[in-house]
Parts: sequence; structure tokens; C-alpha cells
Amino acid sequence: MQYYEMIKETLIKNEVYKKVKDYSKNRSDLNAYFEVGRLIVEAQGGEARAKYGNKLIKEYSEKLTKELGKGYTYTNLSRMRQFYLLSLKVAAVRQLSGHLTWTHYRILLSIKDINEIKYYVNIAISNNLSSRELEKCIKSNEYERIGKDVNINESKVNSLIKNPILIKVKNKNEKLTEFALHQSILENIDEFLRELGIGFTYVGSEVKIKLGDRYNYIDFLLFNYIYNCFIVIELKVTELKAEYIGQIIKYIGYVDKNMRKPFHEETVGVIICKKENKYVMEYCTNPNIFVSTYQTI
Repeated sequence: MQYYEMIKETLIKNEVYKKVKDYSKNRSDLNAYFEVGRLIVEAQGGEARAKYGNKLIKEYSEKLTKELGKGYTYTNLSRMRQFYLLSLKVAAVRQLSGHLTWTHYRILLSIKDINEIKYYVNIAISNNLSSRELEKCIKSNEYERIGKDVNINESKVNSLIKNPILIKVKNKNEKLTEFALHQSILENIDEFLRELGIGFTYVGSEVKIKLGDRYNYIDFLLFNYIYNCFIVIELKVTELKAEYIGQIIKYIGYVDKNMRKPFHEETVGVIICKKENKYVMEYCTNPNIFVSTYQTI
């Protein structure tokens, strides 16, 4: 009964505080739910026995619903317990809790992999994602598409480039030409930049450059303000071929020589193609060239 009364008092105080201090009710919710989660775990006999206390949560839920009204279902109290346990394992959850809402955390609590949760917490805060946008990222398996062994703090552009990259088109069953793929990206450029990762900004499309006595066109030229470098994007609707590597090396060289400033990092090249060819990349010695496939949606 002691733990129940403490939980009840915490929730009542939170409801009162939210009415008086509406502007900071999100932080109040998270602090209250963290405290409720802690009390539930202690009432169950500690973290090691927490998963065996479902009967106790059900009992608390029925009493709270009867005394305080809706909102304290078995599922919600279980989530509060999960939130507390997650905060013990992932320090950033507690430290950055004010940057995300309870709805964000409800979505994150469905994920079991701690590293995956860390990744989504990071991008949700960095990109100021709404809970709906976060849910969309999770449903698109974004974490799996960047590779489960990724280090989100690694200072390399490729650390956040997904594979495959999802590109929005009018008819995903239609066979695309490079021109059609290019146009589809232009029509949804903001979405494409978000899909690439954090910090990508648009510089130009079909950027005209002169190599010797011939003109060439870079499909997309981007800049990443986090990694402080230009990004050359080349689109291919076929399997990766060796000549694509030679082409993008020339474009990178041009940007480095004519556009890159002394305070910029080395230019990076990304080939987005229909199908990878590991044998081609095996003999590519340039560490600033990366390949990803695309998938139309």
C-alpha cells in the first residue's frame, strides 16, 4: 500500500502541475512517469524481479482508474516501468528527456535493441522529428538500412548513409530511366535530403563542369554542414560498373580543385545505383567513394 499511495500522489501532483504550468507539462509528464516506473520496480522487488510483477501492475491500474479516472491502464503503467528501466540502460534517455515527448518514448519502447533506441533518440533530437516522423523512420527500417554496427558518433558521412535509399516516385512499378529518377528526386528534394541522413543541404542539380574541352554534368551536388564537405551524387539505374567509379573520381577532383575551400573537408562521392557489385568496390581504393542502392516507394 505504501508504494501505491506514493504512485497515486506522484500522478495527482503531475495532473495539478500540468494545469498550472501548461508550458512545461511535457517535462512534468516524463519526470512523473519516470518516478512511477521507479516506484513500480521497487514495489516489485527491484529490477531483477520487475518482469514478474504483472499482477501488481494490474492491481494498481484498477485502483488508479477507479480513483483518478482514465489514463492509467495496465499498458500505460507497464510503459512507465519500461521507461524507467530504459533510462537506467541508456543515459541519454534521461538526460535528453525534455527534448522528446512521452509519445516519442511510447514509440521507442516497442524496440528491444538498445543501440537501435540510441540511434533513433539521436536522429529525433538532431532532426527535430515529430512523433509521427519518428514512427515513419522506424517503419522504414532506417536503422537496419544504415547497418546495425554503425557508430552514430563516427565523424564520417557514410556512417549515416542508408542502404537502400528510399526514393519517392509516381509509379514504383514503372521501369525508370536516369532522367525520370532524377526528376522524381527533384520533385521531392526535401524528403530525399532527409532520407540521406543528417546535415545534407542542396547545392545544385545537373551542375555543369568543364573537364578538358568537354562539359560534364554532376547529377546532384550537396553539402553536409555537420561533416563540412561537398557531396557529389551520381544516379545509375543499372548495376554498379567500374566506369562509374572513374566518372565520380573526376567529379570529386573537379570540386576539390575549383569549389572546395581550405577549411572544408575532402569531397565525398556517393553512387546511388540499382544494384551493387562488390567486386567493383573491392578494387576501389578511394576512401571517399561510397555506394548505395535505391528502392522506389
